[in-house]
Amino acid sequence: MISAESRAVVERARSVYDSQLRAELERKYPGRYACIEPVSGSYFLGDTFDQAVNAAIDAFPDRLTHTLRIGRPAALHLGALLP
Repeated sequence: MISAESRAVVERARSVYDSQLRAELERKYPGRYACIEPVSGSYFLGDTFDQAVNAAIDAFPDRLTHTLRIGRPAALHLGALLP
């Protein structure tokens, strides 16, 4: 179960993405990953999930962030395709 604090970070980060970042990032960086630190509004791009997350951790080691895949409904897909 996700904590209330984590849920709040996700909501704030998605709000930052929707209101400030979506148009530009989806135009310039589709398919890349963006890790958003919602208090500052800073974001970190990466070609992989790990690159974006590690850049955010380097900048804000004590803050929670939220990572999404630009232009996609989810950052990661877990599971397998069955025949």
